[in-house]
Amino acid sequence: MDFTENEEHVALRVAVAAICDDFGAEYYQSHAESRTPTTELWRALGDHGYIGINLPEQYGGGGAGLVELTMVCQESAARGTPLLLLLVSSAISGEVIATYGTQSQRERWLPKLASGESKIVFAITEPSAGSNTHRLSTFAHRVGDRDSWSISGEKYYISGVDEADAILVVARTSPPNEKARLSLFIVDSDAPGLSKIPLPVSVTLPERQFTLHFDNVKVSADRLVGTEGDGFKQVFQGLNPERITGAGLCVGIGRYCLERAAQYANVRVVWDTPIGAHQGVSHALAKAKIEVELAALMTTKAAWLHDNHLPAGEAANMAKYAAAEAALSAIDAAIQTHGGNGLATEYGLVPYWGLARLLRIAPVNREMILNFVAQHSLGLPRSY
Repeated sequence: MDFTENEEHVALRVAVAAICDDFGAEYYQSHAESRTPTTELWRALGDHGYIGINLPEQYGGGGAGLVELTMVCQESAARGTPLLLLLVSSAISGEVIATYGTQSQRERWLPKLASGESKIVFAITEPSAGSNTHRLSTFAHRVGDRDSWSISGEKYYISGVDEADAILVVARTSPPNEKARLSLFIVDSDAPGLSKIPLPVSVTLPERQFTLHFDNVKVSADRLVGTEGDGFKQVFQGLNPERITGAGLCVGIGRYCLERAAQYANVRVVWDTPIGAHQGVSHALAKAKIEVELAALMTTKAAWLHDNHLPAGEAANMAKYAAAEAALSAIDAAIQTHGGNGLATEYGLVPYWGLARLLRIAPVNREMILNFVAQHSLGLPRSY
């Protein structure tokens, strides 16, 4: 085993950090407060080849893998500028289209995804299904002379639809009374019959959430991704990367907040000594640091497994669980270190708590990860 990063990976982290530092945490925090997209940062990273670093070179990508995309997620978050849509557009949509898309789909969508010029978000979640993908009710059926599809149904908590040119939609292509067979479709975000309703949330984020209503939305047959009815397998080509990059984002958030807390604890003097000298402060930060770095190791392992075409589901779930828990512990310790200032807008910690708290729930909640580990890793009876 070699745990040292090679020169290319070190250079990648330095380059991403430099771009993000040009914008700064204040840039992210102001966009989070105003709920406006961080478009300029996204395009800057895209111009340098980092948004599509995991996509094939022949389509304008970097030709690297999920290890490198996870580094981009980590490093951008560690500079105080986490980008939630990296998990969706680059990790899910990019990976799925690169793996299962037709030649024409790859040529049409991947270059713009790689450059950061375009985004494709992901729509799977439904109000009545929750975590049970087998219960999805959004239905796609062939129409006319079978050269097109019609999609009807509802999706919710869909991130970044207002920033996207298209949506990768998961729909049933089997009748409701039959076992669910899922298929994936690329749907234009301005398609007739598609309604996008903002879903207000109290979490402070630049990325907005939406409820989507599909009312006989017509798409041509060339918008079907991969094989009809084979959507379960195709979805997990994107869901494991989403969990891994989500873990990377959490690791970066944890590192950023701990760095801010350590700086504060070194200069904040109470009773004639920096508060960082007190074990009530230092131990909480040290414990959080240990947890963040342990999560980083599992995140790297999961990304490596995916890139080497080895089973990555267990490691992806464990990484996502560990990183979300570690990030929340780190932010809580950082806020506590700052005392009342931890909640002050000036110190800018609360937006990161909201994002980490979201990632404890999504893209898969911690309870379902525990169910997965209990059943698949420990061989315990299924509980649901």
